[in-house]
Amino acid sequence: MSRFRSLTLLPIRGWINTSFAACLGAALLLALSGCTSMKVHLGMKVYLAKTPVASIAVNLPNGPGIAPGEKSALVVVVTETDGKTIQTEGAGKGKVMWKDLTVTATVATVNQKGVLTLPKDPRISDGKLAHVSITVPSHPDIHIAELDIPVRYNYAFVSNYSGSAGSSGMNGSDGMDGASGSSGSMDPNNPSPGGNGGNGTDGSNGQDGGPGGDASAVQVRIALRAGSHPLLQVGVSALGKDKLYLVDPQGGTLTVKADGGPGGSGGRGGRGGRGGSGGMGTPSGSSGSSGSDGRSGFDGSPGKGGSITVTYDPQAKPYMAAIRLSNKGGPAPVFHEEPVAPLW
Repeated sequence: MSRFRSLTLLPIRGWINTSFAACLGAALLLALSGCTSMKVHLGMKVYLAKTPVASIAVNLPNGPGIAPGEKSALVVVVTETDGKTIQTEGAGKGKVMWKDLTVTATVATVNQKGVLTLPKDPRISDGKLAHVSITVPSHPDIHIAELDIPVRYNYAFVSNYSGSAGSSGMNGSDGMDGASGSSGSMDPNNPSPGGNGGNGTDGSNGQDGGPGGDASAVQVRIALRAGSHPLLQVGVSALGKDKLYLVDPQGGTLTVKADGGPGGSGGRGGRGGRGGSGGMGTPSGSSGSSGSDGRSGFDGSPGKGGSITVTYDPQAKPYMAAIRLSNKGGPAPVFHEEPVAPLW
C-alpha cells in the first residue's frame, strides 16, 4: 500500500510544481512593463494597427491652458467604426498606447507618455499659442487631431532660493546584550549556584543634525505690461542667475522664497543592551543589569534667511498683492518704488 501511495503522489507533486512555476512565470511576465504582447493578450492594451478606427480627438483634462514651466497630460480619444471609444494610457487610463501615435508640438514639447510641457522662460511662449497635432501612422486615412493650447499666467509661480537642509545625524549603535549565566545544580544532594548574567553594554549617542544652509540675497524687479488685461513682468536675480516670470494679477501669484534651510534631524540614541539572565541553580544566579540607552542627537540649527530687495514700477503698485515674499530667519524685505523699464 505504501508503494502505491508513493507512486501516485510523485506525478501529482510534479504537476503542482509545474503549475506553480507556470503561474509564477506568468505573473513575472505581467509585472514587466515592457511586455506589451502580454498586456494586449489580457485585454489591458490594444494595437491600433489591428483596431478599426473611425476618428481621433485630443484634449487637456486639466483645463484648456498651460502656464510657463507647467506640465499637463494629454488624452487622445479614439472612436472605433462601431461607435465604441477608447482612450490613451496614462491620464486617460485607457488601452491605447502612445507609441502607436505620432505627436507633433510647437512652442511646447510632448514626451513619450503624452505629457505636455511649456518652457519656464515666458519669452519663448509670450504672445503665442501652443499647438499639438496627432496622427495614427497605422491609419493614414484618419484625419489629424489638432489642439490649440492658450498660454495662461493666472498660475501660482514659485521662485525658490532657500538654503539647503542640514544633514541628518547618524543613529547611535545599540549596546550588546549580556551573556546568560551558566547553569548550576538544583540537585538537593549536590547543589551548586547558577552563574550571574553579564551586564549589557551602553548604547552610543546619536549624532547631532547638521546646520541648515543660509539663503542667498535676492533682487526682484517688477514692471507692468499695461493693456486691457495688465500683466506683471518680474525678474528675480540671485547667485548670478536671472529668472523671468509673467504673472496675471487676476488670480496669479509669484512667491519668492529665500528661507534659511532647516536644520538636520538628530540621530536616535542607541538602545542599551539587555542584561543576561542568571543561570539556574541553588541558588540561581543574578541577572545582569541592562546598559543605558544612548542620548538622541540634537536637531541642527536653521540657516539664515536671505535678504530680499524689491524694486517696482509705480504703475505696478496696484497689483503688488500678487507678489509674495518669504525669507524666514532673514531681515525684513526692502521695497523701492522707481521706474522700471520693460524686462523684455
